[in-house]
Amino acid sequence: MNKFLKASILILVLALASGYVAYDVSSEPLQESVESVVVAESAETTEVQDGYSTVEEFQASAGYTKFMIDNLWILIAAFLVLLMHLGFASLESGLTQSKNSVNVIYKNVFILCTGVLLYALVGFQIMYPGEFNGVLGFGGFGIGFDSANPVGMLTPAYGMEMTIWSDFIFQAMFAATAATIVSGCVTGRIKLSSFMIFGVLLLAISYPMTGSWVWGGGWLDELGFYDFAGSTLVHGVGGAAGLACVILLGARTGKYQDGKTFAIPAHNIPLATVGVFLLFVGWFGFNGGSVLSADPAGVSYVFVTTALAACAGALASMITTQVVMKSLDAPMALNGILAGLVGITAGADVISPLGAVMVGATAGVIVVFSILMFDKLKLDDPVGAISVHGVCGIWGTLAVGIFTPASFWVQLLGTSAILATTFVFSLGVFAAIKAIAGVRVSSEVESDGLDISEHGNKAYPDFSPVKTSELGQFPS
Repeated sequence: MNKFLKASILILVLALASGYVAYDVSSEPLQESVESVVVAESAETTEVQDGYSTVEEFQASAGYTKFMIDNLWILIAAFLVLLMHLGFASLESGLTQSKNSVNVIYKNVFILCTGVLLYALVGFQIMYPGEFNGVLGFGGFGIGFDSANPVGMLTPAYGMEMTIWSDFIFQAMFAATAATIVSGCVTGRIKLSSFMIFGVLLLAISYPMTGSWVWGGGWLDELGFYDFAGSTLVHGVGGAAGLACVILLGARTGKYQDGKTFAIPAHNIPLATVGVFLLFVGWFGFNGGSVLSADPAGVSYVFVTTALAACAGALASMITTQVVMKSLDAPMALNGILAGLVGITAGADVISPLGAVMVGATAGVIVVFSILMFDKLKLDDPVGAISVHGVCGIWGTLAVGIFTPASFWVQLLGTSAILATTFVFSLGVFAAIKAIAGVRVSSEVESDGLDISEHGNKAYPDFSPVKTSELGQFPS
């Protein structure tokens, strides 16, 4: 095992070294081009704001066509991120037991729909409160559309190449993603009502608050912390919240016995594969939309780095799994794709193509060891979400400080602050729910499956007609 560990460490070192060389070759020119685009767009926005007093005047102007294309791309990107939720539901269902499939689907539908509504009610204006103290602000209830100022809401005077409506719906899809990650960590043994309460509080308070520290112009943004599309702000937050829940919830029955770890087989790996590739497709909207315009150079560049990192992550996880576990493990290869995607998300617009390969490959190595580590610690994560989104999210955010001129120490500070805050919040909230209402189903319910007890339904009635408890096979 020692030589396997050394081989993997060598892969990691080579990835970091090669990536740094890649940055030296091509990262700075990219940053200069990104800065020039931002300056040009700012100049155009100022011109439009100063030159037009009504929306109709702007629509008749030469700049309207570009604005319309930019705005349309953001809406398409929002649709792609929505598609990711189908991917999450398919992946989580496929990698867990068939007797919990209805429960998985129900949780994912609840989180998406609740997330959008809560973000409309309070989240959007907590994350983007305007002038605030840099830590916590609130712009008021609702999305914040000012009907008395349509020019300021529906033209580049808004400050972006989109309307306030497009800005909201794109960000709302991100918000729901963070809580969806938690669902995968706790599946198979959590009370549905307890999960719902926790998800609501995470979405309404914690996620938008830490998001405001960076994307809302808060204290971390002022320090120069950089997270392009959310390696930490979305994925890391989901992983940290999931870890807190798993610690208090405990492992699935039969997962760890007599000092050994027992695999609880996935019921449908093809379904999980469909889920991962839906996520892969959706990620082009997740990262590509975060350019916040349809700029051809910016969007196409992000597409390239996103794809390269995902593919490198898959291959690296395949190699690492074979070397370390002597196994050609398909679910681990799938997680390698996701690890690469999460890893590149923080710097997809500023890391070079070769650097993206190294970031993705390193994430693919990390995810294998992380999943094995959590099993050693007896922290049961059925789909590996803490490793994929949490651990690889940390790596991706720190990689920005390695592969670009961004300060590594600021990246470390920001990542630590966001994840520590999320973890403490989640631990406190979940502990309170556990004390008041309980968070875990009974052994009998867990053995029979949550589909029957929580929903009175079965995902596959023709293949699971008998309750396990009727056979006397559940623990006392």
